[in-house]
Amino acid sequence: MITDTEIKLKGFDALIKALGEVTAEKFIALIQKDKFDYTKWQSKMFDDLDLTTLSKKAMEFRKKTG
Repeated sequence: MITDTEIKLKGFDALIKALGEVTAEKFIALIQKDKFDYTKWQSKMFDDLDLTTLSKKAMEFRKKTG
């Protein structure tokens, strides 16, 4: 089982890889400032997509990440 510390480190590494150090830091600051609720955000993330489009995006993502 992965520890909380390992999760935080891997998450921050992923943010840095995707956004760069400065933007990753800014993202974290924005999340903390706005009282961001990931669960609510995630549950609405795909509301505007029909099932076919969502499936296509998932398959494209899978190809990119292997």
